[in-house]
Amino acid sequence: MTQPANVDVVVVGAGVAGMYAVHRFRRDGLTVRGFEAGADVGGTWFFNRYPGARCDVESVDYSFSFSDELQQEWDWSEKYATQPEILSYLNHVADRFDLRSAFTFDTRVESAVFDEDAVEWVVRTDAGACVRARYCVFATGSLSAANTPDIPGRDRFAGRVLHTAAWPHDGVDFTGMRVGVIGTGSSGIQSIPMIAQQAEHLTVFQRTANYSVPAGNAPLTDEHRDDQKAKYAERRRLSRLSGGGSPFQPHPRRALEVGEDERRRAYEERWNMGGVLFAKTFPDQTSDPEANDTARIFVEEKIRSMVVDPVIADRLIPKDHPIGTKRIVTDSGYFPTFNRDNVTLVDLRESPLDEVTESGIRTVGEHYDLDAIVFATGFDALTGSLDRIDIRGRADRTLREHWRDGPRTYLGLGVDGFPNLFLVTGPGSPSVLANMILGAEDHIDWIADAIGYVDRHGYRGLEARTDAVERWQAELAERADRTLFPRANSWYMGANIPGKPRVFMLFLGGFATYREICAHAAESGYDGFELVDAVRRPRPDAAEVMAE
Repeated sequence: MTQPANVDVVVVGAGVAGMYAVHRFRRDGLTVRGFEAGADVGGTWFFNRYPGARCDVESVDYSFSFSDELQQEWDWSEKYATQPEILSYLNHVADRFDLRSAFTFDTRVESAVFDEDAVEWVVRTDAGACVRARYCVFATGSLSAANTPDIPGRDRFAGRVLHTAAWPHDGVDFTGMRVGVIGTGSSGIQSIPMIAQQAEHLTVFQRTANYSVPAGNAPLTDEHRDDQKAKYAERRRLSRLSGGGSPFQPHPRRALEVGEDERRRAYEERWNMGGVLFAKTFPDQTSDPEANDTARIFVEEKIRSMVVDPVIADRLIPKDHPIGTKRIVTDSGYFPTFNRDNVTLVDLRESPLDEVTESGIRTVGEHYDLDAIVFATGFDALTGSLDRIDIRGRADRTLREHWRDGPRTYLGLGVDGFPNLFLVTGPGSPSVLANMILGAEDHIDWIADAIGYVDRHGYRGLEARTDAVERWQAELAERADRTLFPRANSWYMGANIPGKPRVFMLFLGGFATYREICAHAAESGYDGFELVDAVRRPRPDAAEVMAE
């Protein structure tokens, strides 16, 4: 089918956000053209096929809410879905709502340039396509730009080199191989137990220890599923009233306001639930150092109970950040894996990595012979996928230059100087700190409503005001400074990428509060935004527009 060269909206990315964007914009009668670098829909779940890849939000919650028919017809097989099941679900959604027809796959957007005279975006791809659109929506994902560290000799290795974010679709058989895994973030912690079961020997190169909670996974019975489906409406309501986008609230009292027995029971309950929610057991857990210590001590005891060798256990316990200030991983047997005879832990803080050789990895003092190296080194998070596109707004100013000191947005949705450009679940929003599917739905619905508002009032576009951006950035910083999050050298801060500005990039007020702020801006006539047309006439008073 021939794709149009002029549309209302270009959507970049066919992950969960891009998929819903196509559905919602089409429903509103807008013409849409989408581009996706991968060969099919799925975004992070299309590329991240490493063994053990699993979501840390319950399956029933990590799903689209826009169609009750979809909610009722899909059956999840287990509490925390694995990558294959999530991708199968997303393929089902794409088929059911005919979403693929809007996308051109295996195609990267190379540039998006704003034409000030026409008030349009000119989008060009690596395949030579050129599309003009009134609006450009970047649904490029928070964790989509893979990070491969520049290690001396990296390209010399004669064996197999893999990255968890670009895993072969037909899988990898490590039987009889000596494997080295570099990195112990989410992808490393989830893949290490699976690789250890196959490999002749596994060497784990750990620079930074991370906290992880067992998934506590379990199959869902028909009774479980029927109960969940009967209560979906209430479950979604509670999710949108929560801090993290799932139907759970922290303990009603602060950690040090309860006795030791009650506190331990609360931690034990969240530990057994599995997943990322352990970090939200008590409301002050990531803001009060003493409260945080109670969680840290509890988890340290758990780790020591799972790891036989006390020296290895000590190396696996983080000492450089408060618990929860880096994303707590959801694992399947990670810590007990280090009790296996075929697993070696190398602490790179004690013995720094020197170089990659033709036959393995050399640290200061020792060489490890390997047949395969797995880079589990994560992503240039939140901004990396945008940095790789030549995005130019007013006066030909690039987004890279505009963000040279860190990302600047209003509400995580708009950027001053870049009219009619919208971001989805990126910097300046709760993003990865909340349920990403519900967050994407909220953002797309907000953007679609804003486009409808602009059209009804005879304008050509919407642009974040600089003063609103400055206020929002100050609010992000002020909220972050009230917490322990800035104490961690996390990818939330850009600390995993050399030369990246150290700025806490997320909204820490919680999912429900963020939704209220965005709703208020819309209800106030899009306060903080300038309504523009072809000649960029001044924005009228909001009350004046609302009265029309």
